[in-house]
Amino acid sequence: MDKLTVRDADVTGKRVFVRVDFNVPLEDGKVTDDSRIRAAVPTIHYLLTHGARVILASHLGRPDGKVQDGLRLRPVAERLSQILGRNVPVTGDALGIGTVDAVKRLRNGEILLLENLRFHAAEEKNDPAFARQLADYADLYVNDAFGTAHRAHASTVGVAKLLPPYAGFLMERELAMLSKLMENPIRPFAAIVGGAKISGKLKVLDTLMSRLDVLVLGGGMANTFLLAQGKAVGKSLAEHDMVEEARRVLAAAEKAGVKVILPVDVVVAKEVTRGTEYKTIPAEKIPASWHIVDVGRATLDLMEEALATAQTVFWNGPLGVFEIPSFAHGTRAIARYLATRADAGATVVVGGGDSVAAITQQGLADRFTHISTGGGASLEFLEGRELPGVAILQDRPAPPPKARATKRAPAKSAT
Repeated sequence: MDKLTVRDADVTGKRVFVRVDFNVPLEDGKVTDDSRIRAAVPTIHYLLTHGARVILASHLGRPDGKVQDGLRLRPVAERLSQILGRNVPVTGDALGIGTVDAVKRLRNGEILLLENLRFHAAEEKNDPAFARQLADYADLYVNDAFGTAHRAHASTVGVAKLLPPYAGFLMERELAMLSKLMENPIRPFAAIVGGAKISGKLKVLDTLMSRLDVLVLGGGMANTFLLAQGKAVGKSLAEHDMVEEARRVLAAAEKAGVKVILPVDVVVAKEVTRGTEYKTIPAEKIPASWHIVDVGRATLDLMEEALATAQTVFWNGPLGVFEIPSFAHGTRAIARYLATRADAGATVVVGGGDSVAAITQQGLADRFTHISTGGGASLEFLEGRELPGVAILQDRPAPPPKARATKRAPAKSAT
């Protein structure tokens, strides 16, 4: 999937509307994880150094079309200012006379951040009038927010219909890395799929099955697969109405020759809370009143053995109840192991909030091939679904066919 990028646009002196994904966690008015902000910096830096007038736009949280002071973008602007080493002003609203004036005052190489787009209900409705007001700020459109590309909102689709649309560098890399998984992965190819539910990841499992050599299953969704194998899971999170689908996936894996790794030992807890009693037991012996909350050491050993020769790995979703530290050991351990695989030259691509958190919290991010900024978007892309925010971008024209050389007839000798 080859889209025109900011490199293909003449941005000098142009007003460029850049959709970024600054939907980052905040605590006490401070950004606690700036990875999404940093991911957009290469595009922002390129535009500024090439003399563009940069208008950044993002959402934060789910304000449902209402102004919420706790979801204002000022903390984001402060963090971006620190990273860029220059002041990044933020407007009081995405619309209004004050914002129009601020945009008009921008000079070449200057930057401005619009206030939270989702303070306006029209954003998520892809309202044409709202999109037009945003488009009026700029001459060009750049989408560098892969995490929102699966949403047909005003800032991801509406504005892109009104201005020449280009991909940012983050968007370009996301598409390149995920396309590689689908089109030409270096084998053996393994996927680690975790998280709470099989229902949200069934389509991606079906799509990947014909490409995989190894499938590792963990998290709450693994419990549904254990049920499909006839094992009891106690009071653990599981989708009983998806057991037949789990059996179908296992049968498809067997038919395709895909090795499936499921938990053989698990951490169980009396309650899914901090401070509760917990222990590690075989997966065949789950007490009726206990909850599976993590994988055990024997399971991790099996996973690592199966992944030892993998040359391409895709990981999405935690192996346990990651938000509770006592039950995050499996997820954190697999993150450390995958870092060693990447160090050894394997292509390791990670998508999904908790998977990424396990990596960043341990300071491992720089060791991975690619960490996707779009959990839902990356899954939908791997399902083969069209992402509205990607489809609207300009395709790179195919190169003209090379002219075929024609043989010249040999010259006649003079007589």
